[in-house]
Amino acid sequence: MTITSTRTAGIGAPHGLAAQTGLWVQGIGAATALAAMGFDALGLGWGAASIVLYLVVAACIITRIAASHPHKAFGAANAVTLMRAGLVALIAATLFAPAPSGDAALLIGGLAFVILALDGVDGWLARRTGLASTFGARFDLEIDALFVLVLSALAFAHDKAGAWVLMIGAMRYAFFFAGRLTPKLEAPLPESMRRKAVCVVQIAALGLLLLPQIQPPHSVWIAATALALLTWSFAVDIRHLLRQPVEA
Repeated sequence: MTITSTRTAGIGAPHGLAAQTGLWVQGIGAATALAAMGFDALGLGWGAASIVLYLVVAACIITRIAASHPHKAFGAANAVTLMRAGLVALIAATLFAPAPSGDAALLIGGLAFVILALDGVDGWLARRTGLASTFGARFDLEIDALFVLVLSALAFAHDKAGAWVLMIGAMRYAFFFAGRLTPKLEAPLPESMRRKAVCVVQIAALGLLLLPQIQPPHSVWIAATALALLTWSFAVDIRHLLRQPVEA
């Protein structure tokens, strides 16, 4: 009786980090693919772009999670971040369509708001469930960076600002490659509310530019303010890192 109960309880339950990761990636991937096909049907974007972008994210997760996530469970926090990744992939598809208007613009703006609203929920869940990890923190950071890159590309594509607006999305990646040339910039940074606040402000500002009512010169000023804040924040971090002593 005990053996039967144990086996019954285990039926359908994913075992191990790899199995759980695979299930979450496939489940959210299927939902993203269906939504992407809906975007295609409505003329809101090129659905294939969403699928390809999600597959790239999925490949990074599958190949890197085991090295820096010392838990057997994938975790609700990583699941929320993965959901955000799927939504970012959907918004990226709209780069291949004319600027949306009316209900379409509200839909895309609503998706951007959901992504922003969920930012921070994953970190809270990780701490709440005791499943925080280096992987989860990095995963959250990279999805934020990807989201900013997509939003800045949309701002440029929809003529909300000049090509300089792409600097907002490119700055995180420029900092990463600079670290390859200057090892001091690869050192870990301390937790910072300033950094988190600037991240939220720039995402909110770029998300606001998705609304068709926001046009130049107002859109230009909003984007310029976001870029100025981000540049200042990166300058503070770079100065901090460069002033640290070189380890022997």
